[in-house]
Amino acid sequence: MADFELMQELQIANDSKIVMLVIDGLGGLPMEPGGPTELEAARTPNLDHLAAKSLCGLSVPIGPGITPGSGPAHLALFGYDPLKYEIGRGVMEALGIGFDLHDEDVAARGNFCTVEKGLITDRRAGRILTEKNVELCQLLRGIKLPGVQVFVEAVKEHRFVLVLRGEGLEGGLTETDPQQLGVPPLPVEALVPEAERTAQLFNQWITQAREILADHRPANMVTLRGLAKNPGLPSMREVYGLRAAAIASYPMYRGVAKLVGMDVLDTGEAFEEEVETLRAHFVDYDFFFVHVKKADSAGEDGDFERKVSILEHVDELVPAILDLNPEVLIITGDHSTPALLKSHSWHPVPTLLHSCYCRADQTDEFSERGCSRGALGRFPAVDLMPIAMANALRLAKYGA
Repeated sequence: MADFELMQELQIANDSKIVMLVIDGLGGLPMEPGGPTELEAARTPNLDHLAAKSLCGLSVPIGPGITPGSGPAHLALFGYDPLKYEIGRGVMEALGIGFDLHDEDVAARGNFCTVEKGLITDRRAGRILTEKNVELCQLLRGIKLPGVQVFVEAVKEHRFVLVLRGEGLEGGLTETDPQQLGVPPLPVEALVPEAERTAQLFNQWITQAREILADHRPANMVTLRGLAKNPGLPSMREVYGLRAAAIASYPMYRGVAKLVGMDVLDTGEAFEEEVETLRAHFVDYDFFFVHVKKADSAGEDGDFERKVSILEHVDELVPAILDLNPEVLIITGDHSTPALLKSHSWHPVPTLLHSCYCRADQTDEFSERGCSRGALGRFPAVDLMPIAMANALRLAKYGA
């Protein structure tokens, strides 16, 4: 784990560049026993060639056997202990769309979903168009609650943000998404006594939302996740002395980047556009977080072949990143999303770190099996940033 006081003590300023390419949901599983994972099935000559000249291993986002959410998994990659710095997804989503989140606010990430006879049949309402999302959010803005302001903001497809603002609101709340089909949405419950009133307010909002959306199938109900306040985190500039930038198109990942003090750069959704944004701003920052979302979406949809295709597309653009000559290039994922499971999983994530100062190991391919033979071994994801800082010659010697 990155010891923040130690990082602050040892950090050295120089002109080196660190690029962290995060392929969301990178890790996978075979669809049948003995078969390849998505990454093993993909044709990735550039990643394989790079792996042969790099340090490789399998990173563990949270802990053995623990399936991570996207927020804590990304915090771990940035060196923040996700068990210490617990961040609600609502906060990240709100910050990601540029919402002016106040200290007293409690934010929730909302999903439009489909229910039939009170049971969830589609947790994402068929990934409705964003235009439909905007229309529905406008309807939900009519909901009023006693003693608080209510904000409903569209995000993308089935996702929206719900924020309650007022005195005496507290975090410490359960989610309403049961994470499975064929069961009803859950009520919001208080995990601490002081959050009881806040839970009641969210439940009142959900009751009114259900009535408003009743005739809007497939988006005829909502679930709420990550109900929380902004905890305030030390910035990457404070911890590592890095001018850090994020290149991500999806709001949640832009939000987690803002939480750790990154500048969020404008970019398009296509990976080519993200690489072009990296090139355009390469002289302006020391650290770049570049996020690729679509592999995770394909895994959640159970689409093995689409995930393979996305990984192959990423491989095609790796040379464009290498052409910029970053002193350190990390390629990894925040977590595994096997198409077999159609969800995040607990499996360690293939990870590659390339620099001219690393001792290349015996890995000859960037894959789950290949990285299992790497010199990094199976390691906590929170250890990645100190290793990157060392390879960027940004850490002084400790002690005499």
